[in-house]
Amino acid sequence: MRSADHSTFVIERVLAASPARAFAAWSDPEKKRRWMSCHDDWRLIDDRLDFRVDGAEIRDVRRPDGVVHAFRARYLDIVPLERVVYAYEMRVGDARTSASLVTVELAPSGAKTRMRFTEQVVFFDGHGDVEERRRGTEIGLDQLVAMLDGA
Repeated sequence: MRSADHSTFVIERVLAASPARAFAAWSDPEKKRRWMSCHDDWRLIDDRLDFRVDGAEIRDVRRPDGVVHAFRARYLDIVPLERVVYAYEMRVGDARTSASLVTVELAPSGAKTRMRFTEQVVFFDGHGDVEERRRGTEIGLDQLVAMLDGA
């Protein structure tokens, strides 16, 4: 039986960076590549970022067993230094596993930036679960925090 399981989660982090540096970590392809990975043993096979409204992001990685995970995003709204909204789908092998709407909000907090990441996700036909997605997202966002702490 086909299914569509919906969920929403929010992750907040304080970044040791100005909103300009925090925004650059999302908008600059080299900076984003440094923190985006959540599995050290997966090999990057395609990585493109066209960061503008209606621009696309493509990121394909291959697991050690050869299965490809494909991320396809479209940027819907960008307010420099404040907000990024994008929609994306994930595929594992030939199966579309999920589709999401993400809002990233950045707000100054003294010399730092408060970041709020909200993902509204639908998982298709029993693929994935929200806690697994949240954990993977937290790994990536914690790498973003570490990158900005060390920069």
